[in-house]
Amino acid sequence: MLLENRIALITAAGSGMGQAAAKLFAKEGAHVIVVDVNEDATNQTVADIKAAGGSAQGEVVDVRDLDALKALADKVAAEHGKLDVLYNNVGIPGAAGMDLTLEEWNLATEINIRGSFFLSGYLTDLLKKSGNASVIWASSTSGLVGSPFSPMYSFHKGGVIALVRSMALALAADGVRVNGIAPGTTETPGLPAFFRASEEETKKRMEAFVATIPMGRAAQPSEMASVALFLASDMASFVTGVTIPVDGGMTAK
Repeated sequence: MLLENRIALITAAGSGMGQAAAKLFAKEGAHVIVVDVNEDATNQTVADIKAAGGSAQGEVVDVRDLDALKALADKVAAEHGKLDVLYNNVGIPGAAGMDLTLEEWNLATEINIRGSFFLSGYLTDLLKKSGNASVIWASSTSGLVGSPFSPMYSFHKGGVIALVRSMALALAADGVRVNGIAPGTTETPGLPAFFRASEEETKKRMEAFVATIPMGRAAQPSEMASVALFLASDMASFVTGVTIPVDGGMTAK
């Protein structure tokens, strides 16, 4: 197993790409700390992992709450003494366009950037204690080519890519690798929120998006999880400071 006896913390692991990664990491031997703001979703992911024979614990945390994030880091330290994998997966599309309120700006910024940045800082000492740790950040192809729906989202995800490079340089000597994943169009429960549309309109927009993808289809959450597993494991032992587009060839154009 690729992650045997390792401790992995994944944010927004109650559904979608985070849940897929949590289940795969557990299948590969990790003890997974499932972090999500939704208690029911958190508990369901943990239950699914345990039912499949894996090891997991659930932590209901809002990443906007820095005190709660610090408490989470302290709990991981007390219970496990180290952290081998941190997957900063949480993110929201945020408000569309340039005409948005300060409240809309703050909400998305706190979730997409601030929370994960501070959580990473709170957990840095535990990552160093691993001796072979991996930090993974969820970016987006919107951070590479821009987003027609939300310039703010594109800005945040582009910032994540810059942070991956900087954090990788800062922690390389401590045995901590830092990389990112830039998902393309992926079929997740959050798609209607991303498109800000009904299910019917979301389906139409998805068809339009898929028409632009060279491979001719959207991705599945499991395909993002597989790349995250690669980055978390020793297969990527000499990979740090990069963000991998997982987009069916879209950004190759």
